[in-house]
Amino acid sequence: MHKKIISKIKKSLYAIPFQDDIQHTRHKANGGKKQKDILIHNIPFLFTCDETEKLQCLQNHSIIISKGIIQEVIPAKKAVPSSYNLVYEAGMRGGIVVTPGLINAHAHPPMYLMRSAMMLDEGESIDETIAAMPKWERSMTDEDYTFSAIGDITEQQKAGITTTLSHFAVYWPIEMAAQATKHNMINAISVASNTHPENSPALIRDILKKQEAPAQSQLAIALHYVHRANSKILKEIKRLQTEHNLLFTCHMAESEKVAKKCLSLHGKREVEMLGSCGLLTHKTVASHSIYVTDSEIKRLVKSKVGIVHLPTSNAIHKSGTFPLWKFVDAAGNSYVSLGTDGVVSKSRLDLLSEAYQTRITHLYSRTVKFGSLFKMMTTNAARTINMPDRGKILPGMKADLAFWKLKDRGFIPFDQKNPMTLLGNLITHGGRAVRDLMINGEFVVKSRRHAKINESRLLAVLQKKHMAMRRRMRT
Repeated sequence: MHKKIISKIKKSLYAIPFQDDIQHTRHKANGGKKQKDILIHNIPFLFTCDETEKLQCLQNHSIIISKGIIQEVIPAKKAVPSSYNLVYEAGMRGGIVVTPGLINAHAHPPMYLMRSAMMLDEGESIDETIAAMPKWERSMTDEDYTFSAIGDITEQQKAGITTTLSHFAVYWPIEMAAQATKHNMINAISVASNTHPENSPALIRDILKKQEAPAQSQLAIALHYVHRANSKILKEIKRLQTEHNLLFTCHMAESEKVAKKCLSLHGKREVEMLGSCGLLTHKTVASHSIYVTDSEIKRLVKSKVGIVHLPTSNAIHKSGTFPLWKFVDAAGNSYVSLGTDGVVSKSRLDLLSEAYQTRITHLYSRTVKFGSLFKMMTTNAARTINMPDRGKILPGMKADLAFWKLKDRGFIPFDQKNPMTLLGNLITHGGRAVRDLMINGEFVVKSRRHAKINESRLLAVLQKKHMAMRRRMRT
């Protein structure tokens, strides 16, 4: 089955190699013997955090990349373009702003086909939405999941996202989608799923046996909700996590109803239940985390549990407001990141609008600084998902880079004496797409076009599959 799906992807979706218009290209190949060395040359503005987590804006710098790893970040005048196999001229035609690739700490890629299937304007609560979703998801095949995930991932990539934590109930469709798009993917599989009740921790062991090395995605363990598990399942999750060094993620206290249900079924709240089985560690990622007490927040922070804030999803589903400032006051802000959720919770799959929504949501108490929002999408997220080699533009880090056109609506005008104003413009303008995107030293988006997937064909396939799904739901 998997081979057939991969064959279909290759035939219908793989992009035809294209040559950039010579008058508009920023990419220059120097010819000669093929090498891996790449120079991103003369970047007008480069935003990153340094080794001490201090936010920096470097002006007129260049990045040297070899074998997918950043080797040096140096003043542009020290770089000799003719010495490199491939040169990206970032200073041409108004210039480029470069940031680390953004990290999406919570998403549901196979749900992409459900866009418009469950209308966001119907005013459903999160509990009503959760009750309806399994019917739609169970009507989908592995092929549907795969193409759906490709649609989701490519949209994320066009929005500057290079790494995603996927939370779903099936492994292989997400792995195939990650392969097709060359995306960095944490593939967290629910072992107590709403849509796949047959799932159990044994599924993780089965996947580990059948994995083809090297996999594009990184296997992890998920629980849709903690109350769906019991102590036996949680202890087996902990055993798997320890044996195979796996990340564990779950929705935590997403609604008041869910929080109460855990207490009524198990006699414990979610934080206590996870803690009793050794699952409150830096290898755990808890999404939403709205209905948590002050003492639970302190315990989560002390345990270095990663927290994913999803303000748009929370607002749309009337779930409640994440207690951001309580996490900040407990010194847990460095473990708070952002996620897009799925298309039934946030139709536009980008993090910049999620960052702006975070600023708006919490504005009445205090102001979330733009630098803090930048960290939530980069360094905090890398820490949350245990990928310390991503989220910064420094020597030794993976070459995951987002290239944003400077001479563009939303960026201009800015204060040239204070380039940090560009960061505020990037976050507040919204609707922005990257000009280019690099993942592990390879351009995945080039001149605003996806270099791996034919998007026109993809959209046609997705529309056809969406209507077929609707017909199945009516029968």
